[in-house]
Amino acid sequence: MLGCVAGFFTYETTKSVVVKSWQVGIIYRFAQLLIILYFVGWVFLHEKAYQVRDTGIESAVMTKVKGFGFYNGSLMDVADYVAPQQGAAMFCIITKMIITPSQSQGLCAEPDKKFSCATDEDCTKHLSSNLGSGRITGRCLTSEKQCQIEGWCPAENDNQTMTPMREVENFTIFIKNSIRFPLFNVTRGNILSSVNAQKIQTCLYHPYKDPYCPIFRVGDVLEYANENLDSIMDRGGEIGINIAWKCNLDLHVNNCLPNYTFTRLDAPFKHSHVTKGYNFRFAKYYRSQNQEVRTLHKAFAIRFDIIVSGSAGKFSVIPTLINVVAACTSVGLATVLCDIILLNFLKGAEQYKAKKFEEVSDSAFKCKEFKQASHITIKAEEKNSDDSGAFSIGYQL
Repeated sequence: MLGCVAGFFTYETTKSVVVKSWQVGIIYRFAQLLIILYFVGWVFLHEKAYQVRDTGIESAVMTKVKGFGFYNGSLMDVADYVAPQQGAAMFCIITKMIITPSQSQGLCAEPDKKFSCATDEDCTKHLSSNLGSGRITGRCLTSEKQCQIEGWCPAENDNQTMTPMREVENFTIFIKNSIRFPLFNVTRGNILSSVNAQKIQTCLYHPYKDPYCPIFRVGDVLEYANENLDSIMDRGGEIGINIAWKCNLDLHVNNCLPNYTFTRLDAPFKHSHVTKGYNFRFAKYYRSQNQEVRTLHKAFAIRFDIIVSGSAGKFSVIPTLINVVAACTSVGLATVLCDIILLNFLKGAEQYKAKKFEEVSDSAFKCKEFKQASHITIKAEEKNSDDSGAFSIGYQL
């Protein structure tokens, strides 16, 4: 217990040891230089750590699609191929449809080959199945050799081969996006003040020629996302249009501009054997002879998701001081590195340890004289230096 108490009540003070070694000196200064370059180049210039940042962006998106196409001999306009119709941040452009007209409630055969049968026993095993077009009754229709269902009849047959609407690639998408950074109360929009009514009718987005035009050609969007037009029109897919706002508010607010990128969101499932592409169903209902009838549409579509992200930064004293102090503190890591080298890898390691670490007990103190301020001059027996308090060690390396 006495040893623990004595060990607790000890004091450590810094002792300066000058090591005259070219190798260690070069490593020391090089490590300091790397640390300084990291903080100046990456932390302050690239990451702008001297700024306070706002990432809680508020955003609103409105979209509008234009174009005419021909499908199955009929002219298709926006009301026919865009769903939903609200013009929100997510919308679908239908490229292909399988239409089952004049469906009504009743009993009929399930056309899916998974439900082929020879006897009723082949159908009873599907009674709990939800994969068909209706509820399996358990009866086998021997004439069609298919299980019977109860539901909307005739059942949909999605094994048909349909040609997609080729005009989709020339459709245009107009995107209006407004954002606000609440911390700085800064609002911006993706339609610049320099864009007039004439230009908005003729411009098309291009990443180099016209990077701020808010009108996008569908074929170009798919090309920027590195997608094959024929494949995605036939099976459908999901495309993300990303709008990134990275604003440095130390500059003029007009320099806060959007950056557009494009990606396929369902890329992990492109080659899946279980689920591939994108499709959905909708129906149009009407009454015929006091009976409810519908036309079922299975639509293969390109789904577009407008994804908005952003951050804004502005100079602030507090983060600047924090990072300056962190930089000054981190420069001391060069000393730690050199101490590790001197204590473990050089020939004079033992000599360096002896000079760097020194224990002084009460008996080593010798009182020379008492002055008016009761100042005590302490001299270590092995110390040999001037009044700077520093040792100088020369290594022949």
